[in-house]
Amino acid sequence: MRKFNLGYFIKEGFVSIFSHGLMSFAAVCMIVACLIIMGSFSLLAVNVDEQLSRLEEENEFLVYVDESFSRQQIEQLMERVRQVDNVAQVDFISADEAKAKFLEGREHQGLYANLPDGVIRDRLSVRVADLERFTETVDAVRALPGVANYRAESKVAEGFVAVRNAVTALAWVLIGILAAVSLFIISNTTRLAAFSRREEIAIMKMCGATDGFIRWPFIVEGLILGLMGALAAFFLQWGAYAAVCRALTENGATTLFTLLDFRFIWTRVLQVFLLAGSIIGALGSSFAIRKFLHV
Repeated sequence: MRKFNLGYFIKEGFVSIFSHGLMSFAAVCMIVACLIIMGSFSLLAVNVDEQLSRLEEENEFLVYVDESFSRQQIEQLMERVRQVDNVAQVDFISADEAKAKFLEGREHQGLYANLPDGVIRDRLSVRVADLERFTETVDAVRALPGVANYRAESKVAEGFVAVRNAVTALAWVLIGILAAVSLFIISNTTRLAAFSRREEIAIMKMCGATDGFIRWPFIVEGLILGLMGALAAFFLQWGAYAAVCRALTENGATTLFTLLDFRFIWTRVLQVFLLAGSIIGALGSSFAIRKFLHV
């Protein structure tokens, strides 16, 4: 593409935007609305996935060791547990350590003051690598000889996995629907501009102008509209996200669910918004101008 042609295309794109100001404004507003909705669900999916990753790092279940096992047998059991697929880490907790931890804050309660030593067993703390395989891993470990009992919050793990999958699926469905709506709006805006210039396009075609030379100003118009909508949506999304973070902090909900700091993800969000806006704008314009090129 020659340099002066690029300047011409950009100039014509801006001229078309301002000559159809109301429709251009409506297209930008629609892109903003669609990107904010898509961005909100995408950020929710990212935060749920991050929360699940943190849970995976901290998630563990306890395996109670058979009382008859010696220290050497316990070491052998720990080695067998480590060899179980999806086990990330195994730690030994002696009965004395478990008892001391259990009695923290209960030393002066008569019910626990004289707790016999044999009540609490040696146990293993087992951490998993993939939370989606939590139940499978628990079943594999508890089947090992020497495992007397176990304690695992499998329902919590399964609940987090289900929420993450549901949010991710919903986010992708909404992204697809809203992208289609944005394409439709951009196409109509560009089609209106092309319709008002249909005679000019016909004359250009008869004078030998190529389809690309005619098409590019409209594509540039859609690209500019998409980028304008993406930038506006990004700053609105940032403000909305910050407001949600403040609300969660003020209500003390961050102890249950911690949102990612937007300062660490803003570059990725901006890149995605600009890419989505430019693709929607360019494709919408390209689809709209096709029928007017067949003269």
